[in-house]
Amino acid sequence: MFEQGLLALSGWQTLLYTLLLTHISIICVTVYLHRCMAHRAMDMHPALAHFFRFWTWLTTATITKEWVSVHRKHHAKCETEDDPHSPVVKGLKTVLLTGAELYYEEISNEETIKRYSKGCPDDWLENNLYQKYKLLGIFIMLALNLVLLGPIGITVWAVQMIWMPFHAAGIINGIGHAIGYRNFECRDASRNITPLAIWIGGEELHNNHHTYPNSAKLSVKKWEFDIGWMYIRFFEILGLVKNVRRGPVVHVDKNKLELDFDAAMAAANNRFQIMAKFYQSVIKPVVAEQKQQADENGQALFKRAKRIIAKEDSLLSDSYRQQLTELTNTDEIMETVYRMKQQLLQVWKKRTANKDELLSAMENWCKEAEESGIRALQDFAQTLKQYSTKIA
Repeated sequence: MFEQGLLALSGWQTLLYTLLLTHISIICVTVYLHRCMAHRAMDMHPALAHFFRFWTWLTTATITKEWVSVHRKHHAKCETEDDPHSPVVKGLKTVLLTGAELYYEEISNEETIKRYSKGCPDDWLENNLYQKYKLLGIFIMLALNLVLLGPIGITVWAVQMIWMPFHAAGIINGIGHAIGYRNFECRDASRNITPLAIWIGGEELHNNHHTYPNSAKLSVKKWEFDIGWMYIRFFEILGLVKNVRRGPVVHVDKNKLELDFDAAMAAANNRFQIMAKFYQSVIKPVVAEQKQQADENGQALFKRAKRIIAKEDSLLSDSYRQQLTELTNTDEIMETVYRMKQQLLQVWKKRTANKDELLSAMENWCKEAEESGIRALQDFAQTLKQYSTKIA
């Protein structure tokens, strides 16, 4: 009986058992630790929150305030020397292969925990069980696996122990800042690994998250699927989560012809989506048109021009910077498009100023766009006037 354990599972059933337990751990991390605790993207019922807290202790020896502190510091110091796990700074290989070590090194920094753990559990159970006996949970898990599965339970336990360090500390923090596609040109190097975000609970949509960190929903395109969001909606229906944040909500009123503060505020709140639209409706068509008109020698200037002009400046390589300088110095139209992009980025910085500054900055930008003589810019300026925070 000991050879098979109490459950006497077949090989396939043991595999499903392993995947189920590791999947629950992934959901605990993405829904509870990440979206709820680190970013306050929802309010969670105490019973559900405690189950997640218990499960992460039982299966991964994770303490809420430690995980949350490291993650919040990552966002606050992203892609700098103070970032706990930036592949841009430390190298992809280092983060991918030693991500867990980087995490444990950071949680030993008392200043990190003190500064970034606000709002995390600090009750009797946290202080006298979870934190005091941090490793007890995973050894209880080992014992349970042995009782339920027999000797193969040791292998299952080993998989559980490497599952989170490999996927969360390595894949998300490494691959998620190095390889994949970007919907938005936020200031860090985050990327979406895949549009079907299932295996790691939705965390694969990492660029979306870094763009809208306080949104509980990580998918933004119709063809992206965030399984973590599916669970959140299920919990919301059951009344286990509430006050779920979904990012900025804006509307388009095609009857609006004049720019007003409502439009300026709505555009500023939705600035990342607008910059993505600027790429599609201005940069791409203008580059294509200018490239078509260029002579044979000028064609080389437009190699990767769309990507270079759209890319966040701080992420440009030296070769890309050189190509950008050459392109804007040679082609007046491309210089105007690039300059207008940079000026629009400056407009968004006025969102925290008084409303007159924001509206004035937006009006000046639209006026210059309309006077540029570039049809794509003129049409884009018109669409900015149609944004609204209210349903038409």
